[in-house]
Amino acid sequence: MSGSPLPFENKKPALSSPMLSPQEPHLHSNNTLSLPSPIITRRTRTESISNRALQNPVETGKIKEFCRSKGHGFITPDSGEPAVFVHISDIEGCYVPLPGDEVKYRLCPIPPKFEKNQAVHVEIVHLTPEVHLQWDSPSP
Repeated sequence: MSGSPLPFENKKPALSSPMLSPQEPHLHSNNTLSLPSPIITRRTRTESISNRALQNPVETGKIKEFCRSKGHGFITPDSGEPAVFVHISDIEGCYVPLPGDEVKYRLCPIPPKFEKNQAVHVEIVHLTPEVHLQWDSPSP
């Protein structure tokens, strides 16, 4: 295995979201949500960071947007804080989240500076009325 990065590692896709204000930390000047770098998945998270997350209180919010094919999305916290990044590996349960689904989660600090957080241990507590796909069903 060579030490060169994978083709997708240097790309930083942004999700369109005109509803957020430019003052929020996950936003670029053109009002698109930005992804944390590096993206920490359940598989790559260290035990010490996982333990930090478990010490944080359970938060609640709603799915703002989630893209199954890209493997990530954002949660709007009920507390009014800025949108929080969520990786597909941190969604628990058998349904793919849809915008408006109510969730509970814990915040996990993102290294190396631990200045931002991402949502982990995300559980959907109330599904919206739309039909939800299960993870093992084919994407539309």
